[in-house]
Amino acid sequence: MHDPRHRGSLSRRGLLAGGAAAGAAALVAGAATPAAARPKGVSANAHIFYYPWYGSPRVNGEWRHWQQGELSPPDNISANYYPVLGPYDSGDLHGAVARHMRWLRRAGTGVLVSSWWGQGSYEDRMAPVVLDAAAAEGIQVAWHLEPYQGRDAASVVADIRYLTDLYGDHPAFHRAAEYGGRCAYYVFYSLLSVDWSALHEVDDIAIVMAQTWDLSRIGDFGGVYTYDAIATANRPDWTGVAAFCAERGMVWAPSLGPGYLDDRAVPGNTTPTLDRADGRTYDLEWEYALESGHGEAPPDWVSITSFNEWHEGTQIEPATARTPGALDYLSYEGAYGRRGARAETAYLDRTAQWVARFEAARAARS
Repeated sequence: MHDPRHRGSLSRRGLLAGGAAAGAAALVAGAATPAAARPKGVSANAHIFYYPWYGSPRVNGEWRHWQQGELSPPDNISANYYPVLGPYDSGDLHGAVARHMRWLRRAGTGVLVSSWWGQGSYEDRMAPVVLDAAAAEGIQVAWHLEPYQGRDAASVVADIRYLTDLYGDHPAFHRAAEYGGRCAYYVFYSLLSVDWSALHEVDDIAIVMAQTWDLSRIGDFGGVYTYDAIATANRPDWTGVAAFCAERGMVWAPSLGPGYLDDRAVPGNTTPTLDRADGRTYDLEWEYALESGHGEAPPDWVSITSFNEWHEGTQIEPATARTPGALDYLSYEGAYGRRGARAETAYLDRTAQWVARFEAARAARS
């Protein structure tokens, strides 16, 4: 089964192209180095996008997502990088998913934002697995409401009530303490719908996040994020949206990522790519996101793209250079000067450093 986001060879990046500036950034050397300190726990203000859509014959009975682009797992997978865990299953509670949560804790990210494709979807069925595994590591679960068929403001309101009714009492269900214990719901490509006024029906239980910085399209939302790492690398002017959120008590959660590459998942695409530059890209994006608002309206949260979106090469999940050899795969060799096994976790550890810096800046403002 093909990735539902890539119908007609259209990638997530293709959807974004109409709503945000595209094109790879010209990266420069000399990015600021974050403080070396690791956070003692995890940050409730560092959110990271998580994808529970993978499947394998051993657990799910068939491959899901790894075979996108007519490839043949486990040797040939629809990614330009190869996971340390191999092509795993998102239902493997005590194996891959438990390991993910330990890695998220190591990265200091306290809230995972789980990709969700509507009531009854595969990702919906994986929700209990994600919640149970997250609870074991003290991590909370928020929701990334994807553009499933028929999604509009009314269906999103129904989805929020559905998820709250099913999981609102689960210890891992996200509750933003600074915002009345409400749960965050990120609406990917919110520009697909025009009228979002129905969202006010759930203002008391939800912080609904718009994925755009078009000020004319965010007034009914509780916050804003950007998702697109390529756009962030282009250093867009976020001053207006940061101030808009600050003035109205909305959450500003700019997004950042280590790179972008979807060539294997979407054969023949013309999507721009964003080189990781041995970690310099990630550092530059963190630096830019934390400076958004220029001190007048700093970010409330940061949103990281992504933990494990392997199709688009945005993942910080550990990747290995010891691949099956059937295809050529990239790796994190050289990232932040690391080699071998230490390179595999380079982006986890760098994330922890940046999260610590973010939390220190928040503490200094309070």
